[in-house]
Amino acid sequence: MAALQDRVEGLRGDFEERARRIASAKDLEDLRNLFFSRKKGLVTGLFEEMKSLAPEEKREAGRLVNELKDILQGRLEELEKGLPKKEIRVGGSVEARSEVKGKTTLLSPDDLTLPGLRRYVGAPHPVILFQQEIESIFRGMGFTVEEGPEVETDYYNFEALNFPPHHPARDQWDTLFIKGDLLLRTHTSPVQIRVMQRAKPPIRIICPGRVFRHETPDPTHLPMFYQVEGLVVDEGVTFAHLKGTLEHFIRALFGERIKVRFRPSFFPFTEPSAEVDIECIVCGGRDAACRVCGGTGWKEILGSGMVHPQVLKNVSIDPERYSGWAFGLGIERTAMFSYGISEMRHFYENDLRFIRQFQLK
Repeated sequence: MAALQDRVEGLRGDFEERARRIASAKDLEDLRNLFFSRKKGLVTGLFEEMKSLAPEEKREAGRLVNELKDILQGRLEELEKGLPKKEIRVGGSVEARSEVKGKTTLLSPDDLTLPGLRRYVGAPHPVILFQQEIESIFRGMGFTVEEGPEVETDYYNFEALNFPPHHPARDQWDTLFIKGDLLLRTHTSPVQIRVMQRAKPPIRIICPGRVFRHETPDPTHLPMFYQVEGLVVDEGVTFAHLKGTLEHFIRALFGERIKVRFRPSFFPFTEPSAEVDIECIVCGGRDAACRVCGGTGWKEILGSGMVHPQVLKNVSIDPERYSGWAFGLGIERTAMFSYGISEMRHFYENDLRFIRQFQLK
């Protein structure tokens, strides 16, 4: 132990002698490496030597070595603060700079003719901007915006929407269950059920928000995405109202010349049901290898249909008196077509070069 004490004192004296000769940032870095480099540092070596000491000696040895380490690191910080500042002439003015660890830092610029540094300000995410655009179109048609919880029960997510337990159509939703009957909602349709439970017709709403499905990421699918659904319930509502409203919405979003088509489909909560396609904006049907439309020239953007009478019964609305229609679309997928983006994953890769293209001017 006495030998270790002698070595500690010797290293401390050696450090102070070398510290008096420090004249630059390079000298300081050399001194730091001499004592604290990972493999050959003099203080680092003391910690390695401690492994061979007897157990009863290690505690005192550790105290001595750690005390030396703290003292020397404190002195290195003092020496760094005391490094001389350089004066560098730039553009006719004198700027004070400091050398720290081999880097030169500007301290006090005084030339007001130099170009400024651009500061980027925050802006809404492109998905939120697109959601707001969708909301604006529907607000203009008299719709209101409703929201609901992202963690739902099986009843609101499935049963109330005409998905009985063990119904095979549930498999299409790739649900992420939490515990018991709690799950991450697979669509925003539960919001429609909640609204119909507390309000009677006429109802005219859209329901935007995040939804979750166990999807494998690809150019048009993600396990978390934004969706907006719409619902109209009133007396005398027909499929013609559904078709006219959606065509107006799509053309307001993509332009009057966009081609739209309706295809028969099936959803448990609507009858009859239809898928709505638009022509592929990315390739226009001219690329047989298009990753977005698969070379068909068409891309499905939303599902729709007349509200199933059983769904109306589940919320105590008389299907003999009232009828309704509903639709649902993915916001990211629709934004891809509007902005000409070929990969949905771009929205969530946090690449500022991509995000800043959508900043408000």
